[in-house]
Amino acid sequence: MEKQRVGIVGLGKISGIYLQNLTGLFGSRVRLTAVTDLIRERGEAVQAEYHIPFIPDAETLIRSPDVDIVLNITQPQHHYGVAKKAIEAGKHVYNEKPLCVTREEAADLLGLAAARKVRVGGAPDTFLGAGIQTCRKLIDDGWIGRPIAATAFMMNHGHEHWHPDPEFYYKTGGGPLFDMGPYYLTALVNLLGPIVRVSGSAKQGFKQRTVTSEPQRGKVITVDVPTHIAATLDFTSGAVGTLITSFDVYSHTLPFIEIYGSEGTLRAPDPNTFGGPVLVSRFREEAWSQIPLLGDYAENSRGLGITDMAAAITEGRLHRASGELTNHVLEVMHGIHDASRSGVYYPVKSTCSRPEVLGKEGL
Repeated sequence: MEKQRVGIVGLGKISGIYLQNLTGLFGSRVRLTAVTDLIRERGEAVQAEYHIPFIPDAETLIRSPDVDIVLNITQPQHHYGVAKKAIEAGKHVYNEKPLCVTREEAADLLGLAAARKVRVGGAPDTFLGAGIQTCRKLIDDGWIGRPIAATAFMMNHGHEHWHPDPEFYYKTGGGPLFDMGPYYLTALVNLLGPIVRVSGSAKQGFKQRTVTSEPQRGKVITVDVPTHIAATLDFTSGAVGTLITSFDVYSHTLPFIEIYGSEGTLRAPDPNTFGGPVLVSRFREEAWSQIPLLGDYAENSRGLGITDMAAAITEGRLHRASGELTNHVLEVMHGIHDASRSGVYYPVKSTCSRPEVLGKEGL
């Protein structure tokens, strides 16, 4: 089968697992042909380890005739600029989350991609893992009846205690909702369908953060974004969701995601992982039953989304981690912030289809 050729722009912390999986687990479907980064040492290290050509200039990589898809894993504020240049060069593009910083940027990208007849995809792809896919099948097969409500909680005390360069998490395009919310919202849309209306309340717990990780230990970060967000989500299916994302919580005992149906409850695993336990309690059962996972992607399979996109290009079908899905999630996140500022519900203008189930046979 024809392999799509992938060039990576950005070699930060997340790039390691992409490099590992796209040359290993998914190496039969894609071929890495170039990498670039502003820090030359990073690119040269990747070239030495993986024997992938390092191109010092991003625009040269984007224009390369040996690149079909640009994997854009730069920091959020650069997602739009890099992706737009790729689309203008006639390349497909797959962005890390969020798709862009603003709704206007995302709309421009999707419109331009449609005009140039190229594809846009985007992270997260964890919803394609065995954990959330098993949950999807249980819901579709009626194990908990009609979904009525959902809860989702992502709460910790931020990234400055472990990340080597945590400042951007507290700037525009960051915060717990834009950094981690895409995992939870994408999983919920996959399980329950698109969202039509949101409300929200967003606050800033700490105005400054002190880095305790290396190499920036002691650096003081000024926080520019809300760090505790509580939201209500109304789905087209009629289900009502509650979402809390926070960088202000030291510890808690709340579940990652639970779906409440007319005949039982489904507890989903951490949507920032590909596997994890899936639990069901039906009717008035007090005990939870653990359900065996379906499919092969239970370990860290980051890169699954762009590999599915590459396969879809070759096979002439829709890809699952689509630009429409990532754009919908982006608008929902902005809508939650808008609702907090205005004090009224935000009607979501975009929509998307629930992605096709990834069968247990995988790609």
